[in-house]
Amino acid sequence: MDTVALGLSLRLSLLTAGVLLICGAPLAWWLARTRTRLRPMVEALVALPLVLPPTVLGFYLLVALGPGSPAGAAWEGLAGSPLLFSFEGLLVASLLYSLPFAVQPMATAFGQVDTSLVEAARCLGASETGAFFRVVVPLSVRGLVSAFVLAFAHTLGEFGVVLMVGGNIAGRTRTVSIAIYDDVQRLDYAAAGRTSLVLLGVSFAVLVLTYALQRRSGGPWPAGSR
Repeated sequence: MDTVALGLSLRLSLLTAGVLLICGAPLAWWLARTRTRLRPMVEALVALPLVLPPTVLGFYLLVALGPGSPAGAAWEGLAGSPLLFSFEGLLVASLLYSLPFAVQPMATAFGQVDTSLVEAARCLGASETGAFFRVVVPLSVRGLVSAFVLAFAHTLGEFGVVLMVGGNIAGRTRTVSIAIYDDVQRLDYAAAGRTSLVLLGVSFAVLVLTYALQRRSGGPWPAGSR
């Protein structure tokens, strides 16, 4: 089993899930509370990676992050290296690809919080941000955990997007899913089977944890099954 690729995938998955938990929470809160007519369009954009073929998303990211693009040129000017075919490029791609798996569970959890509790906190002098962290977050812990776990598991199994954006560079962009593909190409089914078994066990454990949390909270099924 390619332990280097597995370690890189675990690091990528943890970073992706952590960043989405922090940066996706404001978007999820807005989706849970807004009544604007733009909400369906924003929800569709967030959920687009659920239905868009990974290679299509990877192609657009390949163009958007390339050295000829504003984002790619700005990154290369700051970091001195291209964003494509780097771990940082994989992280950007993973954040977009796993976005709905983090935002949707959080939006569902936030939507179940009684608004009167938030208003009571505001009446007692709490700011909107303070009310969010003191009232909404404690009441939405299971949804936040589900978001982190789903984003982690989804990133761990990425293939098409990471291959398009990062290629297959050992120690830098070669993830565990690409390692499995390479093992199969070499007809090394034993190595592919060992690595696949690890991913199977992780995926099963993630689903058991997520469904258990959803049943305990009385909420709907997680975003990936909607």
